[in-house]
Amino acid sequence: MTLRQQTSWLLFLYLSAVVVCASAQTGSTDPTVETIVARMTRARAENRARFRPYIVTRDYMLFGKERDRTKSQVIADVTFVPPNSKKYTIEQTNGSGLGGMIVRRMLANEAEVTKNYAATDFSPENYGFRFIREEDVSGQRCYVLELLPRRKDIYLLRGNVWVDANTYLPHRFEGELAKDPSWWVRDVRVVFVYGKVSGMWLQTALEASANVRILGSSTMVSHDVRYELNEVVITASASLGGSSYLPHVVGPPH
Repeated sequence: MTLRQQTSWLLFLYLSAVVVCASAQTGSTDPTVETIVARMTRARAENRARFRPYIVTRDYMLFGKERDRTKSQVIADVTFVPPNSKKYTIEQTNGSGLGGMIVRRMLANEAEVTKNYAATDFSPENYGFRFIREEDVSGQRCYVLELLPRRKDIYLLRGNVWVDANTYLPHRFEGELAKDPSWWVRDVRVVFVYGKVSGMWLQTALEASANVRILGSSTMVSHDVRYELNEVVITASASLGGSSYLPHVVGPPH
């Protein structure tokens, strides 16, 4: 074998070793979509086990085509009691009465979804998943997965979810409803933002836009203003067939 042939052979062996090493490292650091979904499912179940009763004050703002002009503003309190009870109170409404109507409808739907969490969760029962890419969100490495709803349902979504590569909890969702909610409201696009609230990972902001017949384009933006965390004492009464909830504020979230 000539010196040139020996050199070429050694170079080939070196490159082959580099490729094998890189493939092994990629396999160890980049989980499959099935692994990501399984870890996300487990992380969300563990997060739900940490839920505590709370009251969140939300600020809702309704815009038309012009985002620099607010058509109405609504302040609402939402009370959550684990595992699946949500109730709301409208505290203040300014501007068009349409804003209050939309917020009441949104909160009623949210309470309904909370009752049947499993039917809308980011789970293989409700969605197919496809890996899109990796991306940083607020300095955190995330896996971007496409959600493919398994059925047409106004409570399911179609779009992308950003899953934290360390905690496997969602940071963000962007997409649309799997089914238009009515003849009057079409092309609904939504953005959900999630964050940590006193050890719980919760949805903390929302933006929803849609084409509303007669009214045209409308956008609703909401964000959480403050939380009150509560210890809830449940006193079951067999004779009354119900429970009473006695909240006690224990401090603000951190």
